[in-house]
Amino acid sequence: MAAKSFLDIVDKAHGGNTNYEGDQHGGGSGHDGSGLPRKTAGNFMFATGIECSYPTIDHGKTRRDLLAECNHYERWKEDFGLVKELGLNVLRYGLPYYSIQKGPDKFDWSFADEVMNELKHLEITPILDLMHFGVPDWIGNFQNPELPIHFEKYAAAVAKRYPWVKFYTPINEIFVTAKASAKDGVWNEQLKDDKSFIIALKNIVAASILGNHQIAKCRPDCVIVQSESAEYVHEACATKSQQITIDNKLRFLSLDLLYAHAPDADVYMYMMDNGMTRKEYEWFMKGEPPGYQVMGNDYYGRNEKIKLPNGEIIIASDVFGWYQITKKYFQRYKKPVMHTETNVFEVENAPTWLWKQWMNVLEMRDDGVPVLGFNWYSLIDQIDWDIALAEKKGTVNACGLYDLDRKPRPVAEAYKMLLKEFGQITIVPHGEMLEITNQPARLKVEI
Repeated sequence: MAAKSFLDIVDKAHGGNTNYEGDQHGGGSGHDGSGLPRKTAGNFMFATGIECSYPTIDHGKTRRDLLAECNHYERWKEDFGLVKELGLNVLRYGLPYYSIQKGPDKFDWSFADEVMNELKHLEITPILDLMHFGVPDWIGNFQNPELPIHFEKYAAAVAKRYPWVKFYTPINEIFVTAKASAKDGVWNEQLKDDKSFIIALKNIVAASILGNHQIAKCRPDCVIVQSESAEYVHEACATKSQQITIDNKLRFLSLDLLYAHAPDADVYMYMMDNGMTRKEYEWFMKGEPPGYQVMGNDYYGRNEKIKLPNGEIIIASDVFGWYQITKKYFQRYKKPVMHTETNVFEVENAPTWLWKQWMNVLEMRDDGVPVLGFNWYSLIDQIDWDIALAEKKGTVNACGLYDLDRKPRPVAEAYKMLLKEFGQITIVPHGEMLEITNQPARLKVEI
């Protein structure tokens, strides 16, 4: 007589039912994470964003305001409705700093109050962007050493006026802002030298730190999602050049100063040679800003380039990809990660690019890296980003989930599919035990 299997006994005891009572609470037949995102603190942060850049060009004569050029000022209610239509609860959103702070202690809240009240009413969680590539005319540009004290007043005023906001990006893409304004000569001060670049960078990072302190005074539990461009230049040369080597290190410099991470010696010497003082450097190295810090990495295929032996530099999407590049950032700073921006300009390629980025996110999480969110940027098509806003041509970049008529592009349907499949996963595996807290940030150790 064959020995009985325990399964025979279990099946008999449970009436042949293999869906055991209790499985629905996270057992073998528990929820798989599918379904549209929930409005819970531990839900993975699926997001989109509304393009809000506002640098000046033509040596300060022309203001590029993408909120205006993409008709958001007239259609903001419709745009917020599209966020809800997608099934999203999180929106990277930037108020137009340049038009709100009229002077050191003077603010115009007319537009901001309308949109912020609507976001609150719709229960959309904003990751509130306080500076996006530009400053008010009266401040001038990023060479102004008074920028940090003026910006901290603005950050304090925003945090006091909208105390329900918990998630912030004080200054978007600090490295890109400084480089485009003071090294590449495209925006704002339009300078092209190393000293101007370092002056811009230190002023912007200082502004971000002081603004962060003001936010934390109002919201000690604030979550700071620092969006920064994830970049890399590959060199197809037998002998590596000193310039590309240091350029690949300089991409870290904004976060090094922000997170009090000592840069390499050659980068330190470069800063000292170009306007950073020892006293300023020691101020940055005192420690990271308050609140809960999340490292946001923006990745577009055009972020990766290859320098050929003849000196030509070509765009080279996905040599490393978001996963490999962001892994280097994570290993450097050991911060929770969010994929804070991505898109492509070719409509037909966008759905595939979306899924490729999502596979990168899943692979990173599989490696144990806490990736907390993902953002297709942006909700609506953009204008002139193919030339980095350098001229006002009016070229539509078809990179949005919706076009400028607010009609869905194919990538919107792809994102809806992604959300239905993965929308209820948690920020980290078993994240139900680790809900985002409303307790003030306190610990500054990583053990």
